[in-house]
Amino acid sequence: MMKKGGDLVEFKHVSVLLEETIELLNMSPNGVYVDGTLGGGGHSLKILEKLSDKGRLIVIDQDEDALNHSKIKLEKYLDKISFVHNNFSNIQAILDELDIDRIDGMIMDLGVSSYQLDEPERGFSYMHDAFLDMRMDKRKHETAHDIVNKYDEKKLTKIFYEYGEERWAKRVAEFIVNERRKGPINTTFELVSVIKKAIPKGAREDGPHPAKRIFQAIRIELNQELEILKQAISDISDRMKIGGRIAIITFHSLEDRIVKNTFRDLENPCTCPSQFPMCVCKKLPQVAVITKKPIIPSEEELEANHRARSAKLRVAEKI
Repeated sequence: MMKKGGDLVEFKHVSVLLEETIELLNMSPNGVYVDGTLGGGGHSLKILEKLSDKGRLIVIDQDEDALNHSKIKLEKYLDKISFVHNNFSNIQAILDELDIDRIDGMIMDLGVSSYQLDEPERGFSYMHDAFLDMRMDKRKHETAHDIVNKYDEKKLTKIFYEYGEERWAKRVAEFIVNERRKGPINTTFELVSVIKKAIPKGAREDGPHPAKRIFQAIRIELNQELEILKQAISDISDRMKIGGRIAIITFHSLEDRIVKNTFRDLENPCTCPSQFPMCVCKKLPQVAVITKKPIIPSEEELEANHRARSAKLRVAEKI
């Protein structure tokens, strides 16, 4: 539970692919592990239960609410935990500051947490009316409001198409620009209203909520979620012990593609032309991919947690 305005507010988050992730992490009880996206702390709790008194867990989250909550949820294991208010993309600096040379494994559960979606004031959800915020790190000055009201039509179209894979990207961008000529678009429901006007009724009848892809695109742009991912995976690999594993859960095709391709590039880094009889670039494989196909939730998990439906888990091992 968390304190908010004198009241207690529950930090709800159901960890996705929990058992599969911990199993594939192939843990050593005395190892040093990192949860790069702490969230509700479900994965961290499972890791801590498997660690001996000599083991250690570094938990990272850019959302201070998640860190504050986890200190209560994980209080039984506080002597094994280092709490870090940061972004996993800064893993090299984080480990240097903690005087840790190599780690035995790391997990990342990407995207927005259930708590962030369900807490109206955070502005992540198209189902709650709130100011257009969407900051994962509340220390950040720019908000979703700035993107919606300041980006020009071309830039909005680009992020809606690339990050939201929205077929009506250009039309939505046009409608937003026209609407804000009357005044700023301040809230989530105001933005949803514009999106619904922009997307033809026939296209809104089937599939997900018409605002889902647009909200996803704005969130990704604001928090630079895709921009940091590839380099972060490479940096994590650099700091992994031989045999250590990195497990990453994604929730949409853009993230999954980056993880898949980055793992592939680390597994087969040779850049020599195919006609060369032997490798001359001297680039050696860094990892072996454990999951040739992504692990997806079971039917039982999907019945219990509908938000798990797009989750995919990929794991690689340092060699």
